[in-house]
Amino acid sequence: MTKRNTTLGEFIIENQDSFQYSSGELSKLINAIRLAAKVVNHEVNKAGLIDILGAAGDTNIQGEEQQKLDVFAHDKFIQTLTNREIVCGIASEEEDDFISINSNDERHQNKYVVLIDPLDGSSNIDVNVSVGTIFSVYRRVTPIGTPVTLEDFLQPGNKQVAAGYVVYGTSTMLVYTTGDGVNGFTLNPALGTFYLSHPDMKFPETGKIYSVNEGNYVHFHQGIKDYIKYCQQEEDDRPYTSRYIGSLVSDFHRNMIKGGIYMYPKTKITQSGKLRLLYECNPMAFIAEQANGIAIGGKTRIMDIEPTELHQRVPFFCGSRKMVEKLQEFLEKYQ
Repeated sequence: MTKRNTTLGEFIIENQDSFQYSSGELSKLINAIRLAAKVVNHEVNKAGLIDILGAAGDTNIQGEEQQKLDVFAHDKFIQTLTNREIVCGIASEEEDDFISINSNDERHQNKYVVLIDPLDGSSNIDVNVSVGTIFSVYRRVTPIGTPVTLEDFLQPGNKQVAAGYVVYGTSTMLVYTTGDGVNGFTLNPALGTFYLSHPDMKFPETGKIYSVNEGNYVHFHQGIKDYIKYCQQEEDDRPYTSRYIGSLVSDFHRNMIKGGIYMYPKTKITQSGKLRLLYECNPMAFIAEQANGIAIGGKTRIMDIEPTELHQRVPFFCGSRKMVEKLQEFLEKYQ
C-alpha cells in the first residue's frame, strides 16, 4: 500500500500497472489535470483581490449565466489538455459541442476523450464558498487517427477509465479513481505539490447527513418527500442532519468522508432532473461505486444509462450504501 505523503506524481508511477490500459498516456492526462487545477486554484484564491468575481456577461449551453471564473477555468483546462497533446477530444459543460484535437493528424494517435465540468458550484464563487472541478475519461470508440465523433462522448458511465474531482476549499484536494479504489491528494500551496492524504477512500455503510435543496420540496414527487420526512423523524439513529452547500463536489466530498446521501431529484418543473449525466453524474457515480457507495437515477444505476446527448440531464442520488437503499424503498413505493 502506498504511504501517505507520497506525491501525486510518485503515486501515478507506482500504481500505473494497476490500470488495465497502462501505456503512460493516462498518467500524462492526470498530470495535465493536476497542472490546470493548480492554476485554477491560484486564481480562485485571489477572488476578491482581482477582477475575477461576478458574471462574465454570457450564458452557457444550459442557459445559465457564466461567471468569470467559469470561463477562466474552462479556458485553462482546455488549454492545458490541448497543449499536452494527450487527448483526441474534449467536451466541456461550458461548450455547446465537443472539441476535436488533432485527431485527423497521423502523428497524434491519442486514445482518450475527456468530459469536464471546469467549475462546479459557480453560484458560490462570489460568497467565498467551496467550488470544484469534475472530470471523466473514456477510451475513444472510433478508429485512432480519425476525427473524434459524438459517439466517442456518448458512452455509458460503465465505460469510464478514470474520473475525479478537485475541491477548492479550506485546502485544495484532487480525488480520483482509475477503477482500482479512490485516493485523495491535498495540495501543499507552499511547494505547489499534491500529496497523498486520503488513501483508499470509502463511504461509511451509513451516515447521518442528507443533502438536498429543500427549497424545492413542494415540487418533489411523493417518494422523495416521504424519505425526507423519514430523515427528520426522531427514531432510532434519527433525525439526520441536513447539510447542503450547493456545490456537488463539496457535498459529495463531505458525505464520502462522514457518511451521507446526496439527492438532486427530478421535480414537477424539471422532469428530467438538473444535473448533467456526462459531466457530473457519471464521474461522481464511478467514484462513489469505487468507494463502496451507490449512485442511482431512480430505479436505474447511473452508470448504466445510455446517453443520448452531450448535455443530458438526469435525477441523481448517491452516497452511503444503506442510505441509498432506504431511499430506493420509498421510490419503489410510488413507482
